[in-house]
Amino acid sequence: MIEGILIGLNTVIIPINLLLVVVGCFAGSIIGMLPGLGPISAIALLIPITYSYEPASAMILMAGIYYGAVFGGSTSSILINAPGISGTVATAFDGYPLAQKGHPGKALAVAAYSSFSGGTIAAIFLLVAAPVLAKVSLSFQSADYFALMILGMTAVSAFASKGKFLKAALMTIFGIMLSTVGTDLTAGVQRFTLGIMDLSDGISFILLAMATFALSEALMSALKDQDVSEKIRETIKRKMSSLKLSRKEVKEIVPTIGRSSVIGFLVGVLPGAGATIASFLAYGVERNIAKGKDKLEFGKGSLKGLAAPETANNAASSGSFVPLLTLGIPGSGTTAIILGALLSYGVQPGPRLFVDHPALFWSVIVSMYIGNVILLIINLPLIPYIAKILALPKNILVPFIIFFSLIGVYLVSFNTFDIGMMVVMASLAVALRFLDFPMPPMLLGFILGGMMEDNLRRALAINRGSMSFLWERPITLTILIITFLFLLKPMVDTLRNRRSDKTKSEG
Repeated sequence: MIEGILIGLNTVIIPINLLLVVVGCFAGSIIGMLPGLGPISAIALLIPITYSYEPASAMILMAGIYYGAVFGGSTSSILINAPGISGTVATAFDGYPLAQKGHPGKALAVAAYSSFSGGTIAAIFLLVAAPVLAKVSLSFQSADYFALMILGMTAVSAFASKGKFLKAALMTIFGIMLSTVGTDLTAGVQRFTLGIMDLSDGISFILLAMATFALSEALMSALKDQDVSEKIRETIKRKMSSLKLSRKEVKEIVPTIGRSSVIGFLVGVLPGAGATIASFLAYGVERNIAKGKDKLEFGKGSLKGLAAPETANNAASSGSFVPLLTLGIPGSGTTAIILGALLSYGVQPGPRLFVDHPALFWSVIVSMYIGNVILLIINLPLIPYIAKILALPKNILVPFIIFFSLIGVYLVSFNTFDIGMMVVMASLAVALRFLDFPMPPMLLGFILGGMMEDNLRRALAINRGSMSFLWERPITLTILIITFLFLLKPMVDTLRNRRSDKTKSEG
């Protein structure tokens, strides 16, 4: 391993490769902030340009854009409630409320420190455990992935405030329903498209995310009392440059960062899981293990609620390179594009990559650590200036968010139907928010619904239609038992609270 690290260092410290790390990180940060682009589009566009570089240099650039985009995606999530990429949706749950409380600088700083920590810890795990974890990920089958999706769905309890678990569950089911719209690729038939050809490809994730978060937030802001907005803005101006975390706050988030790094990396290692599931899962775990006042803070600007998904999504981004480099299996949509690029360079990822292309393998891993340091250096000094977005008057900020949202969605498909669809979804989201229905569970159901259906079908096909796969495999059964315990927890909490209230009233 020491020899491999030295090979990687010798490759990365070449001036052109160091420059590519910086360019990749900076470009990724900007791309992550702009909804509609994302690392997949950026890397796909860059592939022809990278043909002029050595495969190791090209991989360093593409990896930098990938984790740079995940790092930068938190900015728009925190400031205007517009997730730049799917992996930063969970960041908005507590990042945006914290910014609205007048602490945008602190929110961005926590995101930056968490992202750096998650990426760095994952890079160390990658150095030590890549070959072993490759074997573990191979043992996962469709049944296990289906169980993992179900476990991810139970994170809905993390988005439900006291007494509103049923509403959160209903929104998750609504999200799953939306994920079924479009063409069923297995049967080759259209489902729930109402005869509209524009829906044959399904509903775009970026459309749903921007409609339910950014656009609906802009509409809600326009409907709010002007005086409230003025108070928020004044608070922000007073605390704009505050990036400092107290010793108590640091102690509060350090255990969260440690747990979320492990969760994020392990989820990232599983082919097809990715940063989005990792961030939701880490958020759910932290929300479920929190107690008392800490638990009530989630969804209202909790530092733990912000640190958990930001740590996990960056750790998962690094973890997704394990199956890509060691097995030739993409761990996410972005690494699928990178796999295609590697094959076009004449490099075959897999168990022999260590032997055939050691410089490429180790340089990518070493560049991740250097890249995380560069991202911190680039982003921290810019935070006070970026945070000033929230100090804009409402009559400027709201149109800006609306324009930003509509253009972001239009740039994905160049289809005016998507604009109309987005307005309809945003109006529905506003109505549901007035009825106190939470939006995050719907997005969770939408993200996991398609993957859950695909893996269920594969598992049933392998078992000839029998549901016995749910208990025959130890991994599947273990995940489902954990899922059951997660589902049981809200019921136990409710009964405990009722008993406590009854005791108080009798006393």
